[in-house]
Amino acid sequence: MQNKLTHLFEQHHRPILNMYCTAGYPELNSTGEVMKALQAHGADIIELGMPYSDPLADGPVIQFSNSIALQNGMSIAVLLEQLLQINPSMHIPVILMGYLNPILQFGMEKFCREASAAGVTGLIIPDLPMHEFENEYQDMFLQYGLCFIFLISPETSEARIRKIDTLGSGFIYAVSSSATTGQAIDMQQQEAYLARLKSLQLRNPILVGFGIKDHAGFSKISSYVQGAIIGSAYILALRSGGDISTITKEFVNTIREKAELPKTN
Repeated sequence: MQNKLTHLFEQHHRPILNMYCTAGYPELNSTGEVMKALQAHGADIIELGMPYSDPLADGPVIQFSNSIALQNGMSIAVLLEQLLQINPSMHIPVILMGYLNPILQFGMEKFCREASAAGVTGLIIPDLPMHEFENEYQDMFLQYGLCFIFLISPETSEARIRKIDTLGSGFIYAVSSSATTGQAIDMQQQEAYLARLKSLQLRNPILVGFGIKDHAGFSKISSYVQGAIIGSAYILALRSGGDISTITKEFVNTIREKAELPKTN
């Protein structure tokens, strides 16, 4: 599948920075402002969380942002309308991350159709079982040009990783540990896991998420795989208040340290 994600990984010559933000946070109409700031200041991918009352994979920081966004009035319908409005000004890939139940309530095909029309490149649905994806939804996602991104963890077997590599597209989301988002990670414990992933020589690129919050972590992970995903630390930065563009610029500059890191193979 050739879309913005595959093009990005083919053409990029530095580690990929995927920045997570919660739709409708800190204010209902902050979504577009946050996305434009991330694009302007160096994010390569925007992973946009669709607020849900029971976000199982997320830690307290993102759970808090989900709660605020829901209180603000964010919903799938509101988000898709916001994305449709901002789409003409976005040129980097936009991924939606959310949970199955509200998508099914909205209507899976309607969701895929409207997400595609609004410029969405891919989907992450952590609680969509692999067999259900393969048997019920894979063709639909392909029809609407949407990559589907699976999550793996240090406990995922090689057989399952290779199956995911066959079924998924865009990239593989490698969870750094079996914890929830935002928890600190022990880089020494991660090195064997990352080396194992690198040795598999998978078809899809790999981005690592959960617990990455600074340049040191981003740099270390990017020496093994194609890049990293950062969310909770950025949500915390936004929580501090102030101008979104300024906060975003300072945060991304801290991660990048304005230095070009070596490209991984």
